[in-house]
Amino acid sequence: MIIILYIIFTFFIIYSILIISYWHAWKSIPEFVSSDHIQQLKISIIIPARNEEENIGQLLQALQNQTYPSNLFEIIVIDDHSTDGTAAIVQQFPSVKLIHLKDDNINSYKKKAIETGIAAATGDMIVTTDADCIPKLPWLQIMADFKNKKESVFIAAPVLYNCNSSILQVFQAMDFMVLQGITGASVNMNLHSMCNGANLAYEKKAFYAVNGFQGIDSIASGDDMLLMHKIWKEYPGKVHYLKSKDSIVVTQPMKTWKGFINQRIRWASKAKKYHDKRIIAVLFLVYVFNLSFLVLAVAGFWYQQYWLYLGALWILKTIAELPFFISVSKFFDKKWAVKWLFFFQPLHVLYTVISGLLGQTGKYEWKGRSVK
Repeated sequence: MIIILYIIFTFFIIYSILIISYWHAWKSIPEFVSSDHIQQLKISIIIPARNEEENIGQLLQALQNQTYPSNLFEIIVIDDHSTDGTAAIVQQFPSVKLIHLKDDNINSYKKKAIETGIAAATGDMIVTTDADCIPKLPWLQIMADFKNKKESVFIAAPVLYNCNSSILQVFQAMDFMVLQGITGASVNMNLHSMCNGANLAYEKKAFYAVNGFQGIDSIASGDDMLLMHKIWKEYPGKVHYLKSKDSIVVTQPMKTWKGFINQRIRWASKAKKYHDKRIIAVLFLVYVFNLSFLVLAVAGFWYQQYWLYLGALWILKTIAELPFFISVSKFFDKKWAVKWLFFFQPLHVLYTVISGLLGQTGKYEWKGRSVK
């Protein structure tokens, strides 16, 4: 068993180095400040929606209140076979273009919806978000300014969970906040491709230059990261992360543990489809390191001292992650979450192992559909 301890310690060292690298990279990203110069960039906002009658009205109202000139952006909603009042709510906004998705019996409805929206778009820059999101009023203005200044072809921008005081939602908010920090850090370091489809922008011509979702269209998830990697390969140096509090898009966490696990399985399901070998190495490291906690927990039933090693690893993991977590939580104005980092470690380890395993071997439910 001493060999196992050496292996676990080695993974901890490598993991700590990775987290420290993320921390330094995140801190090194300057917060973008928007200018007041006259805009000319035409933007098309693409919103896939399925059974979102509770949310989509708030999103569309927030978009119509944007500070960006209204004649320079259009809103396109693609209704993905909704069975509720989603389409009726969209029709209450005359300036919004509503498209009903015709395709059925496909594995990636969201990719098909985005592709359909882009085909109808007249803008030079495509901005994607989800129907349950709320952007801040300067959102489009900052996106356009950033693209002009950085000459970006692809922009990943921050997303934040709105949460109540329940354990489930607090945990999701903390976990997702870390993922957002890793997103910014990894893009800044050019370490691997990472982003979230709730807050993305890319040139329409770049989408077609890489043949859109061709080659990844059979994968249920991956409308964001898999596309990002295709564009990164075609336009090296033109993929950027927009670090600005005014560019944050707020979205809703899952309301049940089942929904949360299904969401994470959906995210994990695309891992084996990554062409970006860099992120595969990172995911392998993170997964094996988290799995080591379960190994020590089980080993403790035979040799109880391994439970002491488990406790020590728990503490060391928290210490390694703390500076990065503090920095990210400060940016997202959630410094209150720092005090919960230590206590949520077991839950984080357990869900990482379970969702990582089921993401490669099992099915999951999403938006009322069973997906493999």
